[in-house]
Amino acid sequence: MIEDKNKYIANIKDKNQILNARKLLDKIEKVIKSYTVCSTDFLDPYEIRISKSILNRFPEISYKEEGLIKNSERKIILIYPDYMSFEDVKADLCPLSIRGRFENLNHKDFLGAIMSLRIRREKIGDILIHKDETQIIVKNDIKDYLLYNLKTVGKEKVYIEEIRQEDLKLPEEVYEDKKVSLSSLRLDVVMSNSYDLSRNESLEIIKLNKVKVNWQPISKSFFEVKEGDLISVRGYGRSKVISLDGISRKNKFRATVRIYK
Repeated sequence: MIEDKNKYIANIKDKNQILNARKLLDKIEKVIKSYTVCSTDFLDPYEIRISKSILNRFPEISYKEEGLIKNSERKIILIYPDYMSFEDVKADLCPLSIRGRFENLNHKDFLGAIMSLRIRREKIGDILIHKDETQIIVKNDIKDYLLYNLKTVGKEKVYIEEIRQEDLKLPEEVYEDKKVSLSSLRLDVVMSNSYDLSRNESLEIIKLNKVKVNWQPISKSFFEVKEGDLISVRGYGRSKVISLDGISRKNKFRATVRIYK
């Protein structure tokens, strides 16, 4: 038994992450007690960082991350006794292919169609959109349900089938680089210039907890953005501060922001 689980989550402030951490501790406890393999649901990079900070405190277990594809964003963590071999632990994941006429559909459409079937977000990994198909990675426990029930995305009829891991391919990134002039590196200022929003609109969006920086929820408008930061704004998409390019004569920050399509 793990004594005093609260000490492992004392520094976590976000309520959702506290819940995830408690679930993780239950899995760690099961691995230690039953000498079995357990896996988390899909986690984003921020959640993975928190999970690893807890996992690293238990020398009697080992773990590995798996997302089925190189540089996958969303991954599960497999937890197993430390005497087991890394190669012997297999991920309970399945890649699927969706085909149909969906030239005008995007990531949000596919995710929405899947979640409308009452499938939780944490059961779904990366969604890889290509011209001729969309590939998704899911937990094995929802594979059959999804194969049987996913019939449409948006208003378009689709066909779904299981594919091999080696058939997975990374989509080509589509983006536009934008030169901006910033009065400061505050999150609300960077958002306003990146997404063509008014300052008040940016402040309201942040206040409504719709913004993440490097996958971490941010609710403070004065949060300072750094070079390389990835900003996600619900309803507006993603952007990344590619470079900070110095200070202008008017004492403003020059920056290059990448807007992902």
